[in-house]
Amino acid sequence: MTTNDRLGYLGPHGTLSEEAAERFASALGVPPDGLVAHVSVPAALDDVRAGNTRWAVVPAENSLEGSVGLTWDYLISTAELAIAGEAVLPVVHHLLGKRGLKLGSVIAVLSHQQALGQCRAFLQSRLPRAKQYETASTAEAARVVSVNELPLAAVGSERAARLYGLDILERNIQDVAENATRFLLVGRAAEPVEPTGCDRTSLVCALERDRPGALYQMLGVFAARGINLSRLESRPARKQLGEYVFLIDAEGHAAVEPLAGALAELKEQGSLLRIIGSYPAVLPSHRLHLKD
Repeated sequence: MTTNDRLGYLGPHGTLSEEAAERFASALGVPPDGLVAHVSVPAALDDVRAGNTRWAVVPAENSLEGSVGLTWDYLISTAELAIAGEAVLPVVHHLLGKRGLKLGSVIAVLSHQQALGQCRAFLQSRLPRAKQYETASTAEAARVVSVNELPLAAVGSERAARLYGLDILERNIQDVAENATRFLLVGRAAEPVEPTGCDRTSLVCALERDRPGALYQMLGVFAARGINLSRLESRPARKQLGEYVFLIDAEGHAAVEPLAGALAELKEQGSLLRIIGSYPAVLPSHRLHLKD
């Protein structure tokens, strides 16, 4: 099997990341045995940089908990990788445990940090005395519960429950019914994605110098051209306290007007720009939109 037939994702088996990876694999023609599970987001992305896999599928943001900082910080720090696609999957969390476990007996709940946060209200009201422990993924939480003799529970999916032989103690425990996670398909920057006519561009922007109105001026370049920004977030520049960069998702492709002109003007103004990827955008009418 060649690198072109391999796609990595945040494992282990049973995660929502695996489901997203399966959908991308189907669209890209990657065979089932070409999916590679990784223990962390950096590990999945490192494998692409090393040339062992062609793509990686990683979580980027959740509608309740916001951005996955680990993913964005990695993409900000390397110019070798670029976003090649996106998918938005609905998130349904269940409370999982061994057969016969009662809620009143649960001493601890395990899951990924974001999953615990997405079920905060349920856990506080129904399991206020149970300690919460973070795991690398929801599926890893289910695995730990399945091999532990203590009265533990996990926040995870129905898929994870089947995979690890656990019962669903309580269904649909997320705080908000309309919960969704955005996943990114990441490849090498040397393989840019051609415009499709319905694209999104993610970029990181740093102001050359901190001065009054600098951010306002930068955003005005997009507004003057009627370019919608679907996301604007500041992240630490990791240099010194008080220094930040801005993550921007803009509608359009970086090589096509009007976005191409906006980026050129920003560079003329002295803004420090790096495009993290221009790729097909997910539309409200469908959950996955990919172009080979």
